[in-house]
Amino acid sequence: MESPVKHLEGLVTDSEEVQSHFTVQKMTTAKASDSRYPTEDTFRDIPITSSSMSSSSSDELEKGVEPILIHRQVGANEVKAFDCETYAKERRHDTTQPTIVRDQRNGVPPGHMVNLPVKRGNRIWRGLRYNLFTVYQRLFAMCLIANMIAFIFVLAQNRHSTPWGPNRNHVAAAAAANVLAAFLIRQEYVINSLYAICCATPWWLPLRFRRVVAKLYHFGGVHSSCAVSATVWFILFTALITKDFASGDYNQPRVVATTYVLITLLLSICIFAVPKFRMVSHNTFEAVHRFAGWTAVGLLWVLILMVSQAASDMPGAGSLGISMVKSPVLWILVAITFLTILPWLRLRKVEAFPEVLSNHAIRIHFKYMKMGPILGLRISDNPLKEWHAFASIPAADGQSFSLIVSDAGDWTKKQIREPAHAYWVRGIPITGVLRMAIVFKRIVMVTTGSGIGPVLSMLVSHPMPCRLLWSTPDPEKTYGENIMESVCKADPDAMIINTRATGRPDMVALAYQLYLQSNAEAVFCISNANLTRKVVCGLESRGIPAYGPIWDS
Repeated sequence: MESPVKHLEGLVTDSEEVQSHFTVQKMTTAKASDSRYPTEDTFRDIPITSSSMSSSSSDELEKGVEPILIHRQVGANEVKAFDCETYAKERRHDTTQPTIVRDQRNGVPPGHMVNLPVKRGNRIWRGLRYNLFTVYQRLFAMCLIANMIAFIFVLAQNRHSTPWGPNRNHVAAAAAANVLAAFLIRQEYVINSLYAICCATPWWLPLRFRRVVAKLYHFGGVHSSCAVSATVWFILFTALITKDFASGDYNQPRVVATTYVLITLLLSICIFAVPKFRMVSHNTFEAVHRFAGWTAVGLLWVLILMVSQAASDMPGAGSLGISMVKSPVLWILVAITFLTILPWLRLRKVEAFPEVLSNHAIRIHFKYMKMGPILGLRISDNPLKEWHAFASIPAADGQSFSLIVSDAGDWTKKQIREPAHAYWVRGIPITGVLRMAIVFKRIVMVTTGSGIGPVLSMLVSHPMPCRLLWSTPDPEKTYGENIMESVCKADPDAMIINTRATGRPDMVALAYQLYLQSNAEAVFCISNANLTRKVVCGLESRGIPAYGPIWDS
């Protein structure tokens, strides 16, 4: 077989191409020999000028990350020669084979790489478009503007009223309605229903329409906007109560005190949900969101009882029961309470079967239920403290499923070092962003590390034309043969990059390469927040439909 170095030298005809598509890697001779990867010596005799030191992803989003030679790539020619099951059996008796395929291919030759197109618009326009005017932000703005129009209308309509101010009951109803909307859009049954409706979008509809539908996962903008709007309405309610109390028209100090406690809780929830605070301490955000939210719902019941009692004490008023039944806030609060309790009605502890893949990853198997396609599950070892969501991978028997957990923090590290044999689960499995991939005819999946879990969940349960790009340190050593074989089955021509040997690749450039090769309609990226944003923005700014999680919860 021709050596990688000679093969490379035969392909290279332009020194500028070499520098554009390869980053020189420093390795020992032994390491380079074992991995069959070109090192500095490979390029020593190839002239490279300073003028060629340019990246194909030169803008800020891709700055500092150069395209490099792919270390290992699962090739269609090799995989098609035998099935994965047969190869797995052979491999158990072959201790000399270091990779998932017998015949390695040394990446994509420089002559076959395609330069990234120029980004659309100037940097200021792109900064606004992909930061301030994302679909999430636009949904947030639409709901907030609608509420503010109603807010201003109510104030203007009652500007000449005596005493001044809108009806307190109407303001309270507006606040409660927004809280209900915020709860509804986060309810598992509602989310799954929305995905089911949008995923029914037929392929014959224009790609432009399907691109918009696939942005469904930005619905968190509605949740955030309704929560902020509810707080604004409740501030107005508090102001009206305070004004009437100060003028002596409403002598109910308990009601006034309760409203101030409630407004403090609502403001705390909004402040800790700001992305910068949420990212710094997600556990604090989760605790404030949960316990302050529960307390606020309880205080709303106290408040409506006190307000109704005060109303029933007025001359000519009906009984307490009649006052409460006539209040729309009561019925809205009943719905809010039901939505709060509903997920916890399904709280249970289930048996788990851990499979430690390496000191960096663990695969947790569950047998308590049959898992549907492309669903995620929240698990916890302390249901009142923290919950972690993972994508489920249905088993071949159709009766069980598994989750892949990699070392990404204190909690995940603990699960790897001290595998648990039971976890708490609540609610129902929830649909994730990858479900929207089925509205496209062909896609490219880009993932890193344990992001292979959600990708396999998608491709195992819903096979479709797809090219897979997976970048991770020591994939076979970290995730094991079973995961590697599942990747082969999902995409026989999957591009697997061992970053331990090659360094970090330019995922935008490689995703674009696969996008062109496969004639795909969209790219989906499952990775950490920074890389996901880099890939999605890097491709969308060039007119390529791209999607990925937005970490809004």
